[in-house]
Amino acid sequence: MKKTLLTFSILGSILGFSQETKDNKPTKEKEIEGVVITKTKKAVEQKADRTIFDFSEQPSLNSGSLMEGVKKLPGLVVSDMVGMMYQGKPLDVYMDGRPLNISSNELNAFLEGMPANSVERIEIITQPGAEFPATSGGAILNIITSKSAKNYLTAVYNGGYRFSDYDKYRSRFNNSIALNSRNKWFGWQVNLGQYYRESLSLSELDGLTRNHSNSLGRTYYMNSAFTFELGKDRLLLNYDINHNNGGADIIADQFINGGSTSNYNSDTKGLRQEVAVTYQKKFDDKNKKLDFKAIYTNSDSEFEQFGATSLDNSSLFNLYNFRIDYSQPLKILDEGKVSFGGLYDQQNFETKNGNIVNLDYTRQTASAYLEFQATLKKFDFIAGARAENYDITGITRFYDEDDNNILKESNLNPFKKFKVFPNASVQYNLMKQLFINLNYNKKITLPSVTLLNPNNNTLTTETVTSTGNPNLQPTIYDNAEIKISAFDYAYIGYNTSWVKNQIVQRVSRENNFIKNEQVQVNSIRTHNFNFGMPIPFMLFTTPFSELMKFNVNPDKMNLLYVYTGYQLQEMPDIKTKGFWIFSLMGQFILPKDIRLQANYNVIPKGGNFYYFQIEKPLNNAFDITVSKKFMSDRLNLSLYARDIFNQNKSVIVANSLGGKVFTSNKFDSRSFGISVNYKIPTKNKLAKEDPNMIKTTNQSDNNGGILQQGQ
Repeated sequence: MKKTLLTFSILGSILGFSQETKDNKPTKEKEIEGVVITKTKKAVEQKADRTIFDFSEQPSLNSGSLMEGVKKLPGLVVSDMVGMMYQGKPLDVYMDGRPLNISSNELNAFLEGMPANSVERIEIITQPGAEFPATSGGAILNIITSKSAKNYLTAVYNGGYRFSDYDKYRSRFNNSIALNSRNKWFGWQVNLGQYYRESLSLSELDGLTRNHSNSLGRTYYMNSAFTFELGKDRLLLNYDINHNNGGADIIADQFINGGSTSNYNSDTKGLRQEVAVTYQKKFDDKNKKLDFKAIYTNSDSEFEQFGATSLDNSSLFNLYNFRIDYSQPLKILDEGKVSFGGLYDQQNFETKNGNIVNLDYTRQTASAYLEFQATLKKFDFIAGARAENYDITGITRFYDEDDNNILKESNLNPFKKFKVFPNASVQYNLMKQLFINLNYNKKITLPSVTLLNPNNNTLTTETVTSTGNPNLQPTIYDNAEIKISAFDYAYIGYNTSWVKNQIVQRVSRENNFIKNEQVQVNSIRTHNFNFGMPIPFMLFTTPFSELMKFNVNPDKMNLLYVYTGYQLQEMPDIKTKGFWIFSLMGQFILPKDIRLQANYNVIPKGGNFYYFQIEKPLNNAFDITVSKKFMSDRLNLSLYARDIFNQNKSVIVANSLGGKVFTSNKFDSRSFGISVNYKIPTKNKLAKEDPNMIKTTNQSDNNGGILQQGQ
């Protein structure tokens, strides 16, 4: 503990002293012909309500797919079991400030299909205020797309290739180009891309079945934006389209009744389109903001399975969204700000099993919020509330096996309620770049369309099935947190949640049949402890007096970043143990400004995640990235290796009423690749950089499934 406190003290002093002048003596004036100021981006920047990770200048993050980059963020866990979680909090995924609205499978395909070097930064909003919908849950992952648009015509090319070699050689490659232009009437941006991927999945369930899945997927997308300057105001139009298609060949070995082998084939298709219109009203006071935004989203998907068991499933999703946001400075205490606005949202979701519409779901949400922010000396305050009215209805149709397979229809459990969700935060700035934060908020999570979908979109065999639950109800959270952060990089925190109607995955076995389903637990209490700390190697080689003279930039130093987290879920019907999360990241600056980054992540065995017990270490992977910039930084070349020791495997035991169910999943996680980013230079030296206006969409709420066979 003494060493930890000493490290905190030294690092805090380094950054504090590095921003002060050595003395206050007057200097002589000199005539300077020209000055070029270059702002170096921080790899990590921590604010009162969010942590910001820069992707644009971090080769270890932007050398592969966006999913690979996200998995490397300290404190963020992505796995089949826990889903997507940051510092113990489940994440909703946003793109450029807007929630994405797609299923879990489509989200994974989208993140895998989007090159990480098309992202400027990722914001993880750990304390969503009243400005965000109450459905934002515990935390938000907001993907900010790359800012590469310049006046006149410019272009940026991104490409990469990756391969793995298990039972056979498999390839993945991506290509994209961003075109940007501006004239005196309007500006436009277009991003075109494709991603091709081959993958392997091996799974085993309780000694009943073993599956070998060989998958192929293709993604094509176009994201476009047009901006029109209307006097002081601005009109922004967006049109995005994303098309996915793929399939899998599955060999299923059954170990019952003397054993047998079955072959299955599956085809998956998806088309998603979105149109958004935004009008931004400008004021003389730049701190004022008034935005009007309307969005329409259409997404349809098809899933077919051929073999001993056949499936023909499809879904259609439509979203209509309109919101108004206003904010302005407020003379309160030392300084302040007030924000308020409203939103109307309607979602229609329909699923089919063959020609039968087996789910017809409608959700309407109307909301308004008011939030105040103020500063008083060393204190920062945030207080607000969001009022939301929900109207959720629908019907489901099913064949009743207990009544001669007669087709029946029933109404979903309706949810028609008006609720108020308060939030409050107090931050005390102990010293420069060192603060303590207390936070409370009340949130709600509505079941995603993936969890409601009664169809199976993975694989059904003679021994295994997986379905959604159309009768799931919303989940209510009361969240409290205390956190101490230092110099944007180090932090220690604890948060707890009181949860009602938590949606969890449960695997059960009845005789020789395994069922994977979504259920709700009436009351759960969660505890999360998180610690993150950078340790520069120069601490052990440089005298303290010399450290005080050094102009420290942690992004340019050789260092080790250490993260650890602990989560415990108190369940009403089973006794659980908490699980630990460990992450190490080493950054090394080699000669010729070559960068080497090594990452190691692991969740040790022995803990529980809801009804699942971790039998072997999860997310157990060691990665290396080597990168170098050329041609005045216009060309960035990276070589990387993922899961070098081939240890990333999921081995879980599910606790169920019928006893324990053993599950094992292995993917082709060990791979090697190269990534290229080339910024084609413009000949116009007066070209100015515009903020990126392209919005790429897709989202889902994922409670973390483990039974993902044949995908």
